[in-house]
Amino acid sequence: MLYSKTTPEQKRIALRQALASGKIQQFPGAFNPLSAKLIQEKGFPGVYISGAVLANDLGLPDIGLTTLTEVATRAGQIARMIDLPAIVDADTGFGEPMSVARTVQELENGGLAGCHIEDQINPKRCGHLDGKAVVDLDTALKRIRAAADARRDPNFLIMARTDIRATDPGTAGLEAAAERARALVEAGADAIFPEAMGTLEEFKAIRDAVDVPVLANMTEFGKSRLFTATELESVGINIVIYPVTLLRSVMGEAERTLETIRSLGTQESKVQRMLTRARLYELVDYEAYNHFDTSVFDFQVPGRH
Repeated sequence: MLYSKTTPEQKRIALRQALASGKIQQFPGAFNPLSAKLIQEKGFPGVYISGAVLANDLGLPDIGLTTLTEVATRAGQIARMIDLPAIVDADTGFGEPMSVARTVQELENGGLAGCHIEDQINPKRCGHLDGKAVVDLDTALKRIRAAADARRDPNFLIMARTDIRATDPGTAGLEAAAERARALVEAGADAIFPEAMGTLEEFKAIRDAVDVPVLANMTEFGKSRLFTATELESVGINIVIYPVTLLRSVMGEAERTLETIRSLGTQESKVQRMLTRARLYELVDYEAYNHFDTSVFDFQVPGRH
């Protein structure tokens, strides 16, 4: 009822322990607090909060238009509803080093367990689009140093994302990604997010380059096949995210339902696929609020089961 009783500090410790467990951690992407509760109920160990999803939810493209306040507020709303650790996409840190430092502290205040900071230039692009450009190594390292120095809880996870692989599709791009990953770890990164890897062999090359946890992004319609958790674990990946999967699923069904209403004049044929009223009330823990006020839940829930 209300918010999580697990403290942010406990969630950060849990994230560290999970990443050190030797088992791959699957973090689906939540697009709102209710979807995060569903992720927890289904037994996943953590939640990912995508910058693309936050931007798209505002009707904006993922090109760095969201602000720190918007991201920190929404991410905090999601994180406070669950007992799981939540990692948020902090883009380029919403500025250069001083802004990156403030970003980390705002995310700490919001109850997040960690974030990742990327090395793209501004305005940024979605990680699986062509035409990306990255900042020079010195700037990338300054961002990560600022993030690591700014955190007050040493268990808040600072993850460095590098998009440099996509700047050269050949061997040189992969070597550059491995080299940059090593430098980012030396600068203070607790984990590495190599974006837009195309094959398991590429993921393994990054895994072999560093001694910190490595993340794989299994986003639909991207640069790589949607590898299974078992396949990723076989090459040493520690955490896999599904950043936009739930948003795409929900919006796809929403579009089809609207088309049905428009064409048939009723949603009746879609009702059987909807979350029932009873299930929705269960997710928001409606009945538990009765402990505070018996007038809140004093009715029989109608609807189909």
